[in-house]
Amino acid sequence: MKQNRLGRTDMVMSDLCLGTMTFGTQTPTDDAFRQMDMSIDAGINIFDTAEMYPVNPISAETQGRSEEIVGAWAKQSGMRDRVLIATKHAGNGIKHIRNGSGITGESVSIAIDGSLKRLKTDYIDLYQLHWPNRGSYMFRQNWNYDPSRQNRDETLENMVEVLEALQKEVDRGRIRSFGLSNESAWGTSEWLRLSDAGHGPRVATIQNEYSLMCRLYDTDLAELSVNEDVGLLAFSPLATGLLTGKYANGAIPKGSRKSIASGLGGRDTNRAHEAASAYVQIAQKHDLDPVHMALAFCQSRPFMGTAIFGATTAEQLAHIIKGKDLELDDVVLRDLNQTHRAFPMPY
Repeated sequence: MKQNRLGRTDMVMSDLCLGTMTFGTQTPTDDAFRQMDMSIDAGINIFDTAEMYPVNPISAETQGRSEEIVGAWAKQSGMRDRVLIATKHAGNGIKHIRNGSGITGESVSIAIDGSLKRLKTDYIDLYQLHWPNRGSYMFRQNWNYDPSRQNRDETLENMVEVLEALQKEVDRGRIRSFGLSNESAWGTSEWLRLSDAGHGPRVATIQNEYSLMCRLYDTDLAELSVNEDVGLLAFSPLATGLLTGKYANGAIPKGSRKSIASGLGGRDTNRAHEAASAYVQIAQKHDLDPVHMALAFCQSRPFMGTAIFGATTAEQLAHIIKGKDLELDDVVLRDLNQTHRAFPMPY
């Protein structure tokens, strides 16, 4: 499997990443263990989790279970040194995690304490900030995004404070690298600028949504990624299952995300289903599996660090793994880009 460098660190990651957000709700522990074993065998060496996981639904009762399951697997398998573990500081809005408060220098240490305990490890390979304190245009918020409400001075002051706290954690050996999530080009550039000024570790990655149906990253952030060596960790590369074709013609498979969480996070629109159908038709035209095609598209992008997929079951993971080395030819890529022009923002 292709390996990409994690920012400007000495770590390398596979260009597919096992996402764990269903571990502890939709995915029981035994199946999760099987998935992690299968991933290692397939050459996948990075698992992504977060202190707020599992989701679907998010709840105080299950919060932290995904990290706990990853940690239990690492301890039982003895394969901690064969995998990069990426996790995230929750940030604003989740009342049962530090009363929903934002990311501060103080909260960084507290959050890492909790993650390390649940992960049963002494260090985190990639520590990410789940949401910017000032807000984000991710998750369909781009339609009403208004940055004029931000306080620039407060934002930059907080960034310095957080970077200095992160540097202390690097110095203690508790984190190896630092990444962002749901960030903008301006935000990422400021984190980089302040790091270059000596305030803390350099941003290594940015985890934003990216797929055939969500290509907001293709412009300014793509340029930043390439020039600053900040690779994208793409979440929802299968558009929450839309690109698999499983929701075609109104179908709602038992156990699927749509069966337990209506709306697919704002993605369940008529135009989205039209776009998904068009992409599935391209896969059929070229005798490709739509899942393999969608992931291979992400893997082909010049700014890609790794594409984070989720598998509710080990059987789904086995299917994904079959296409892990697929490379799309220029004819397929041309058809995909033509369809993107017809459906540039389907949700």
